[in-house]
Amino acid sequence: MSAKRVSVSVSVSALAAVVVALTAAAGVDALPAARVSAAGPSVQSMIVGATGAIISTARTVTASATTVRVGRRGCAVAAGTPLAVLAAVRRAGGPGFALRDYGRCGSAPRNSAELFVYSLGGETNSGQNGWEYKVAEVSGATGAADPSGPMGDRRLLRSGERVLWFWCQASGGGCQRTLAVAPAASTAPAGGSLTVTVTGYDNEGRGAPTAGAIVTLGSDFASTGAHGRATLVVPSTPGRYRIKATRRGLVPSFPETILVR
Repeated sequence: MSAKRVSVSVSVSALAAVVVALTAAAGVDALPAARVSAAGPSVQSMIVGATGAIISTARTVTASATTVRVGRRGCAVAAGTPLAVLAAVRRAGGPGFALRDYGRCGSAPRNSAELFVYSLGGETNSGQNGWEYKVAEVSGATGAADPSGPMGDRRLLRSGERVLWFWCQASGGGCQRTLAVAPAASTAPAGGSLTVTVTGYDNEGRGAPTAGAIVTLGSDFASTGAHGRATLVVPSTPGRYRIKATRRGLVPSFPETILVR
């Protein structure tokens, strides 16, 4: 978060906002159910906590416009923002959030640009470490409710995009890398083999092959080599299966689905 977006101790990039249960001491009231006022895009979301544990599994939600309450103020949140995604996850039974407002949020979404997520799923920002979001492997450049979009270019989220919220372990080079797993094919013969590649992405979306990642498919698993590749045994029963990649100290991948014929 950095000064260009309200962030964790002014250092972990792009943070902001959401439906939360807060204490009066935190300065934010407990919120009623979010009020949805406009349709938004259908996006994939996942939330990963401080230890690398998945707090909210990958799911598809509708990032509708909504209203959250901070203190005595109702704060409008535009559809297609990362905050709208978090609010949708919460409505679907996901984890609670806590937020602060460093601006003057109100009935206009443009005034919610400085809403700031400082606690999620019971894990609260500490020092330089805290909550971060990414869209398509790139850390956001604005607050999560900023109606100018995650990159500040007036482009809001679009259907089919992925929004990752994760606990950033900040260092001089930014957050730890986030993983992505890519199978060589979207279909595979039952009982055959499948090669996958694991890439780790930095804050700017620059990818590098990741060695030592554990990739799972059905009951099989394998570790990636120096070029980020591993070969897995495909399940013998036809159907749809998920491939996932993890590595200690890095953020787990969104799952990818393959069809076994």
